[in-house]
Amino acid sequence: MTIHTLPRDPSPEALRTARHQNPRARARDLATTLGVSEGQLVAAGVNGETVVRLICDIDRLFPAIRTLGPVLALTRNEHCVHERDGTYLDYHPGVHAAMVLGPDIDLRMFPRHWVHAFALAEGDKRSIQVFDAAGDAVHKVHLRPASSIAAFDQLVAGLRSEDQSDGIAVATRTPVEGARSTPDKVDILRKEWDALTDTHQFLRLTAKVRMNRLGAYRIAGAPYVHALQPEALAEALRQCAAQQIPVMLFVGNTGCIQIHGGPIHRVEPMGPWLNVLDPGFNLHLRADTVAEVWLVWKPTRQGAAISIEAFDAEGGLILQLFGKRDPDTARWDALTEVLRDTLGA
Repeated sequence: MTIHTLPRDPSPEALRTARHQNPRARARDLATTLGVSEGQLVAAGVNGETVVRLICDIDRLFPAIRTLGPVLALTRNEHCVHERDGTYLDYHPGVHAAMVLGPDIDLRMFPRHWVHAFALAEGDKRSIQVFDAAGDAVHKVHLRPASSIAAFDQLVAGLRSEDQSDGIAVATRTPVEGARSTPDKVDILRKEWDALTDTHQFLRLTAKVRMNRLGAYRIAGAPYVHALQPEALAEALRQCAAQQIPVMLFVGNTGCIQIHGGPIHRVEPMGPWLNVLDPGFNLHLRADTVAEVWLVWKPTRQGAAISIEAFDAEGGLILQLFGKRDPDTARWDALTEVLRDTLGA
């Protein structure tokens, strides 16, 4: 990677030069090296032709994305990348939260974090890329060989912003909130945990008792949670592949959560990365940044929901892994018992 010393706040021209000098570098990696956000690096390339700034309105964006046909959906955080092939179907708008509920592309979106959107057409590669106020990637859509180029061109024409400037103002990145516990409310936490009927009620519960997810896990104790060794996550993925146990695998950031539902097949380590490399689904996890893993039990109307959840050293959630009801979770539940007994922390 060829990087010359850049000013503290490099100009779009300087960013374009660095991009030209490093054509094979991943945009995210190059941006980190340059000391800017990925969104700033992408914005520097705006020319109204190969890189176009779009109106970032998800109620207009998602119906247009559906017309592209089969594409690759990508959502990531600092430690994990989730890639899923499919078509964007069944879009449900919402002021605070929106959803795509197709059989292949399954998303939860939080519109206030969808701030900057761009269409890129570089050579034979085309994509839609969305960034938050800090310039961090929220969600990307990459066209596949079977995607509609004509629909992509129509999307760009219909959502083209009048502002085609080559820079964006970025806000300060919100730091990850570390574990937050309120020990004097642990009895209330456990009592209301027992009364849960849906996993979505859990964050309302933690807010009520002035905790967050990891803070609650650290003080709840058995039978609600069991700490696992970090390597338990990799073992869980390997065993799900070996035993063909269907899962629900969630990876997200502040603006988007992407979900894979179904079996996984090929789990391959590559340096610090642990990868799921399946037709239609890829996962890339920095296993060396997994600091805490928790086995979590929550009651629901359909029975217990048991998850394995991974956090980084700052307390940020990396991913969640559940058993998929297909038609039940008996094999998943049995696997989690083995992991608890053999890889408990």
